[in-house]
Amino acid sequence: MSAHISNVRPDPDQVLVDIANYVADVAIESPEAWNTARLCLMDTLGCGLEALSYPACTKLMGPIVPGTLVPNGAKVPGTQFQLDPVQAAFNIGAMIRWLDFNDTWLAAEWGHPSDNLGGILATADWVSRERVSRGQAPLTMRDVLEAMIKAHEIQGCIAIENSFNKVGLDHVVLVKVASAAVCAKLMGASKEEIVNAVSQAFVDGQSLRTYRHAPNTGSRKSWAAGDATSRAVRLALFTMKGEMGIPGVLSAKTWGFYDVLFKGNPFKFQRVYGSYVMEKVLFKISFPAEFHSQTAVECAMTLNARLAAAGKSAADIRKVTIRTHEACIRIIDKKGPLSNPADRDHCIQYMVAVPLLFGRLTAADYEDVIAADPRIDVLRDKIVCVEDPQFTRDYHDPEKRSIANALTVELNDGTTLDEVVCEYPIGHQRRRTDGIPLLEAKFRTNLARRFPQKQQEAIFALCNDAKTLLDTPVNAFTDLWVI
Repeated sequence: MSAHISNVRPDPDQVLVDIANYVADVAIESPEAWNTARLCLMDTLGCGLEALSYPACTKLMGPIVPGTLVPNGAKVPGTQFQLDPVQAAFNIGAMIRWLDFNDTWLAAEWGHPSDNLGGILATADWVSRERVSRGQAPLTMRDVLEAMIKAHEIQGCIAIENSFNKVGLDHVVLVKVASAAVCAKLMGASKEEIVNAVSQAFVDGQSLRTYRHAPNTGSRKSWAAGDATSRAVRLALFTMKGEMGIPGVLSAKTWGFYDVLFKGNPFKFQRVYGSYVMEKVLFKISFPAEFHSQTAVECAMTLNARLAAAGKSAADIRKVTIRTHEACIRIIDKKGPLSNPADRDHCIQYMVAVPLLFGRLTAADYEDVIAADPRIDVLRDKIVCVEDPQFTRDYHDPEKRSIANALTVELNDGTTLDEVVCEYPIGHQRRRTDGIPLLEAKFRTNLARRFPQKQQEAIFALCNDAKTLLDTPVNAFTDLWVI
């Protein structure tokens, strides 16, 4: 006879409890984390404004049913939309992720922690407007920045030791988990309710990485995080209505996340939750490119200038060797035809060829009109990647977290240019001082895409005044971003 399965409901998995305790109880004391969160807010929303120039993004925006009115709904920056918090989270999440230009976290799993801002800002704005309608005080931007720091930390700390990509899952599972936790808290959840919301996020269907990899790379990768953060808001709302959680969602034999989706392995953790991830997050400042290629693109820009100084051009190149790290090869080392912008911004050969040819790499360079230039594919075929084991070790070193690339160019006449090496991109913590003026310039450029001068200055001034920003009601902040 088979043994009876116990029907005693288990205690919540410790992973769920640790997340809830962190979100509910831990005070963020790090000035660096708070300031970086402020910069992240500026950069992330700026990236969303740039995406609104692309019809492939804007066709997905707005309410599910055209004409739907939500009187106390969340406002979508850079638009006239005021939506329910679930759909607003999708809109904000999709636009900030669309161009692959927001922040990045690289570890055993990769991802973009600012993707969580879709759910965070939509939830905080909706909660604030509902409170104001009842004569209560709204949430402030301090609540938003704290939620950002904690969502970054949850997503990033789980990612450090646990590779979802190696089992075929997309990193947006961690957006769903982190957003569910902090959005539930913004809604007023207790610790038990945060546990329940996070358990719902883990038990929910998880996205496959199919749309990020050849030969199926496609535009879903640009809205997958928006989908995840909006789903998190929906699950948090269900929880706040009293929906029960699934306490053994991770550890349950046969039916739990570990057995079904993680090859039976429990999660491993390098550190307790604090503010490490926000402090060390990587900003994409110079180039809208998959982050493992950022330093390669920087090297290519240097080589473009060297070629020009020598009276040469990309047409004189016989071979380009990229000395790189293992994750870069696994994700973006790609040969063969590239069928769409999403395909191109996940191909290191493309992202190196364009700056070698033109001395630039912008979002527009992934579009069909530029990609049709036959010189790009000719040069792509001459570019090869080789792993440097030390680069791979430094990539995983928690004190370095480098994303190193080195380019060597061989010319048709037999000349080999000196190798150009870049270990840390401009958006790295080690280059934060150099990066901040460029990040602010990027933000100003993006503000100018959507707003008249007076509105640009008002937004920039508020975001640059940390004390005033923290005390600003969320609804007053989002009102500034309406066109």
